[in-house]
Amino acid sequence: MLKPIHRVTCSPALAACQQLMRRFALWLCAPQVSGVSITQANLRSSMGSAIEGDWLWHLLAGKTGTKPLFDKAKRIADLSPAEKTGLQQWIQAVSALAQHFGPTPPAALPVAPPNQWRSQDEHWKAFKTLMVAFYEDGLRGGLPYAANGAPTTDVTLRVSYDQFVREFRAAHRPDPHPDAREVCVLCGGPLVQPAVDHWLAKTAFPLLAVCADNLLPICGECNVAPQKGQKAVHTGGAFSDWFHPYLRHANGAIRLRYDEATPSVRVESATPADAVKVQNLDILLNLGQRWTREFKAEYRRLQREAQRRYRGDVQALQHRIMDYRRSLSAAEPHYEIHALLAEALLDPARLQAFAE
Repeated sequence: MLKPIHRVTCSPALAACQQLMRRFALWLCAPQVSGVSITQANLRSSMGSAIEGDWLWHLLAGKTGTKPLFDKAKRIADLSPAEKTGLQQWIQAVSALAQHFGPTPPAALPVAPPNQWRSQDEHWKAFKTLMVAFYEDGLRGGLPYAANGAPTTDVTLRVSYDQFVREFRAAHRPDPHPDAREVCVLCGGPLVQPAVDHWLAKTAFPLLAVCADNLLPICGECNVAPQKGQKAVHTGGAFSDWFHPYLRHANGAIRLRYDEATPSVRVESATPADAVKVQNLDILLNLGQRWTREFKAEYRRLQREAQRRYRGDVQALQHRIMDYRRSLSAAEPHYEIHALLAEALLDPARLQAFAE
């Protein structure tokens, strides 16, 4: 998170879908609702608009009414009153995600399934599959909303996964030219094999599967182990020691330092107040090791050039490194790492050794 991250034009559509998910989940938990209540007519009258109700009906039942999602919805609607109450409380707690980054955060986010369900409990698996379907099937096929969040039946206006990724990448390109290299918003490296990451894993928080504040296209390396993968971005459901890409950004909070004794790139906090957050982010994304690897690779590239063209000529080498520093662009991948390298190489002692 070296560079700012912000919502995009179609984010209101994602937010509207998040509200639809919450409304639907709470409706299933209502005492008067059972499996037989799940009809297209009831969804049309209970989901905010007929457009949203019809879209949800087709998501659940399909054209034939035999999709497996329909049975999973009935399973939740037929829970006991006590189980419905527990699930309802879980839904309301998870829905308050944004409040955790405000001045008075609520109690810690629930990190375990409700009702003491285990991860393989059929009730939890049914609820999780239902919510994730809004992302896997709904977003990929097109949500029932235009970019501004208004319900629409016009399929050409409906926001989709591809549109979100396209808008996010366009809005976060440091250089808007179509031939310019893209930069990952998390690590600052090349945006190679981009994939949409759920900042809070949808396996643990399926209600946030389409949340506008929980979706982030990032590079393939950031999104796999030993980097983020399925790691938690909270401490037991508390967020006081964590950054968030939208709600508590790390831009300006991170400082890089070259440690010659190690040698390595050290990831440090610009202020003592953010020290733990920076440390957690470093561990989450394995930033120090990855940035050290890039630092050393670029160092070696310049070293080969120095040995070939500037051996014994410290002054000429100094001019070359100064030109290298001036040529660096914040619109290019690894800008911060290469700028740190340029500063390190301009140290007189290191420059002398570099020229030998």
